[in-house]
Amino acid sequence: RRHTRYISVTGVQTCALPILLPIAPLPQVDFPTISVSASLPGASPETMAATVATPLERVLGSIAGVTEITSRSSLGSTNVTLQFELDRNIDGAARDVQAAINASRTLLPSGMPSNPNYRKVNPADSPFIVIGLTSATLTRGQMYDAASTVLAQRLSQVQGVGQVNVSGGALPAVRVELDPDRLAATGIAIDSVRSAITAANANRPKGVVEEAGRLWQIGANDQARLAAEYGAVVLSWRNGAAVRLRDVADVQDSVQDTRNYGAANGRPAILLFLLKEPGANVIETAERVTALLPRLRASIPSAIDVDVIADRTPTIRASIREVERALAIAVGLVIVVVLAFLRSVRATLLPAVAVPVSLAGTFGVMYLCGYTLDNLSAMALTVATGFVVDDAIVV
Repeated sequence: RRHTRYISVTGVQTCALPILLPIAPLPQVDFPTISVSASLPGASPETMAATVATPLERVLGSIAGVTEITSRSSLGSTNVTLQFELDRNIDGAARDVQAAINASRTLLPSGMPSNPNYRKVNPADSPFIVIGLTSATLTRGQMYDAASTVLAQRLSQVQGVGQVNVSGGALPAVRVELDPDRLAATGIAIDSVRSAITAANANRPKGVVEEAGRLWQIGANDQARLAAEYGAVVLSWRNGAAVRLRDVADVQDSVQDTRNYGAANGRPAILLFLLKEPGANVIETAERVTALLPRLRASIPSAIDVDVIADRTPTIRASIREVERALAIAVGLVIVVVLAFLRSVRATLLPAVAVPVSLAGTFGVMYLCGYTLDNLSAMALTVATGFVVDDAIVV
């Protein structure tokens, strides 16, 4: 069972530097990395490793430029991470990965609900905002359904948001727990139960009725969606009486994976982890997400509370604010010291102009090189500004 606890963080409002540099917590380092995910509900980690991870590794390992393959198998899921050479184009690598996934489909188990999927990831990334969904009346399955079908898709469309991961729960599902004793008493095999459940959840064309030049198309949806509907499924007939699914099993409304759990401030919650795009301004992206929250709350049931559980931008704002303050104090000290000791307006204007011009030139080079304004570059700017101030005072 995975349990995560987050503490809400409140930040200070600051004004960003009036430049075009992207703002990030740390320098942007992009590794050409692709993650391939596959699922087979109910399979053990050993089964996933032997029947899913191994065929994928064999096919994906033949892609040109792969330097490292790491796979991780757990209950019902497998994740294979591919790291490519630094000069490998990530878009070309993604096309090769998709082709390899298509080629490996015949080697994978036939019972997989969907084909393996891939996504471009940066292992150095971490969420810049964590949004939590809590409710006093709705279940975690219902909250997860709203988060994955409404919120995650809308947040992924926000400029600067690269990926939205939903965690802490699973989609709603009907769970059937068979009773071996009752199955043995009725003489029904487990495979017969599986076939009956599959047949009861089919939504296929029913056919047509034609007579005297007239045609009627039969349309009916006999899909079962709730536990009560599955419980009435007839498995077989014994002594003229129907043996239904509820007679040999416990059928209940639940979720696909009961071993996922998330919490926020001590309450059961569904968590959305937001990761930014490479080169995006994290502060502007966070502001767009915050501005979108009222519309998101209106698009889901009112019984769900949507709150920002963690936000990394306040520390970034504070760091930039401290840099601005340090630069302003440094320039002011230069002007005061030179004016107080030299008593010359011309000598005072020289260092007063030198510091802003040096910063402007530095920002220009950073912009052309694609650098970000982050904690490391802000610290370097502060130290370098000290050098300029010292030299200006000495001169």
